[in-house]
Amino acid sequence: MQADLHAARVTKGFGKHLAVADLSFSVARGSFFSILGPSGCGKTTLLRMIAGFVAPDSGGIHIGGQSMQGVPPNRRPVNMVFQHLALFPMMSVGENVAYGLTRRGVPKTEIARRVGEMLERVSLSGAQTKRVDQLSGGQKQRVAIARSLVLEPTLLLLDEPLGALDLKLREHMKIELKQLQAAFGTTFVYITHDQSEALVLSDQVAVMNAGRFEQVGTPQQLYYQPRTPFVAGFVGASNRIDGRATAVQGEEVSLSNERGLVLHARAVGAIAVGDALQAFVRPEAATLAREAEALSADQPRYVGQVQSLLFDGANSALLLQEERSRTEFRIALPQTGHFSDLQVGQRVHFGFDPKQAVCFAAAPHAD
Repeated sequence: MQADLHAARVTKGFGKHLAVADLSFSVARGSFFSILGPSGCGKTTLLRMIAGFVAPDSGGIHIGGQSMQGVPPNRRPVNMVFQHLALFPMMSVGENVAYGLTRRGVPKTEIARRVGEMLERVSLSGAQTKRVDQLSGGQKQRVAIARSLVLEPTLLLLDEPLGALDLKLREHMKIELKQLQAAFGTTFVYITHDQSEALVLSDQVAVMNAGRFEQVGTPQQLYYQPRTPFVAGFVGASNRIDGRATAVQGEEVSLSNERGLVLHARAVGAIAVGDALQAFVRPEAATLAREAEALSADQPRYVGQVQSLLFDGANSALLLQEERSRTEFRIALPQTGHFSDLQVGQRVHFGFDPKQAVCFAAAPHAD
């Protein structure tokens, strides 16, 4: 599959700080590619290098098969949507969308045709003469995207465009963005610190940390098959257990923490008995039961006391303290309603399939 974007050993530093470190990757044509990471990891610097606002110290960037060495931002086949959109308040919706075409000297009849078609495709055909301040937040987002896509860029770069929206509108716009990208077939490169946005929207996600990509894969791969402790802890909610390996049998490792909790997990990478480990268990991987006999006898079983009830609709969970070790676990509540009567202080039984827990040899500096 052809790549619309290829970065080869791209590096950028600011003084002693290395913002992007020897990074190489490709983005397939027509895909939705997200760069996910915490603040300060280098994702904005990387996006600005792709756009041409910042020059790499070394390495090269190719867009549409062409080297971008020395090509200024206004000559690159890219457009950018920012978090604060940068729409022109003194212009109508139609004038905002037409702005780039006007600057390029496109004939007026052609501008009118392309703007009309674009607004229809983003479901704003009736808003062409409206002022920007008459629009809702979601409509403004669509105007910003239309203004970029009407120029038919090879890449559309999106710099946390949903960050300024309220939660309900943000959830709605995630669906709209995904549908728009699929409809236009333009390659989207999207940066965010919000894992939900990255997982919902993307064909491929790169998890970035300290200037490097920890892992690149589908949302499902990152969630179920993390390759590093950072990815396991950053993507999705997890219970992290630190301990040492007490037994290794094939891919399954037994570990014990300093409080005496014994846990079984799937090893990622080489692990030997005695190694310091970090294990991660998803809240939804655990099975809850009123009685121990209701849990699989082939899996480790635990007894926990309810410390707190976290009601959040479909994402509701319990905070439990395992009785023997006093280790705390966050366990997702099943959506059957069978445990809706649980109260703080009650005892429940829980267990999980070791294949759904992962563990890594801890780095010497790991906290």
